This record gives sequence, structure tokens and C-alpha cells, in this order.
Amino acid sequence: MVDSTLQPGAAWLAIVRRPTLQEFSCAFSADPILEATVLGKPLIGVARIHEFFCTTRSMYDRIAFVQETRSTASTYLEWEGVFQGKAVSGVTILTYGAQHAIERIRLFHYPYEQRNAFSVELVRRHSLKTESFNTLSGVLHENER
Repeated sequence: MVDSTLQPGAAWLAIVRRPTLQEFSCAFSADPILEATVLGKPLIGVARIHEFFCTTRSMYDRIAFVQETRSTASTYLEWEGVFQGKAVSGVTILTYGAQHAIERIRLFHYPYEQRNAFSVELVRRHSLKTESFNTLSGVLHENER
């Protein structure tokens, strides 16, 4: 049962804002995967996903979740915001496994131009290895850093 007094995305934001990797990892399965339209390939592992969100949460001028839909297996979060002074929107899909641990995150950015600009800025910040975004083929695991 979802607490209807919570704002859309409140539970997800509480996870993303956890200050340590250890606290963040409590919400995830052993090898979660992040697939995002701003990445050249998926990221696997809690440490990589934590690093991604530590970087991206400071990149938006403004962001807010506007709609949340839940089932036992997934949560769908629609969001709207501003990045580099221009409107951006998207959807974050969380998929759960055993003990309601997050197994997969799918993150979509719109419009296309903003998706590209966000990806470029993410690479510019060098939070993750540049090649993990756009230049290597295949999936990078935490132990390939």
C-alpha cells in the first residue's frame, strides 16, 4: 500500500539522496542495472549507479516528479524540469525483484536536444569514465573501472 500523502517520487528521492553508498545500496539487488537514454550503454552495479545519481542530481536547474504509478513489480515516475535553462522531461521506471529490491532502472529524457545536451554535460563532468558513456561497446561492470 502506498502512502497517498507522499508527493510523487518521494520514496525514490529518499533513496537517491542517501548520503553513503552503503545506505544507497540497501534499496538494490546484488547487480542492479541502469539503462538511460543519456548513456551510451547500461551501467551495472550499485556503485556505478550511485555515482551516476550523485552527479546528475546537481545538473538540473529544477526537477520535480509530477506523476507516480505503482504495481507490485514496478514504479513509473514522470518528471519535469529545467536543464541549462531549457525544459526537459522524462520517465524513470524502477523494476523490483525479491524483497522489493530495485533490479533495474530505466531513465528516459525528452526532448532529443536536451537528452543530447545532458549526455554531453555528464561526460564533461567526468564523474564516470568518459568511455563508459559513448565510446566502448558492451556493458561495463564495477570491476572494469
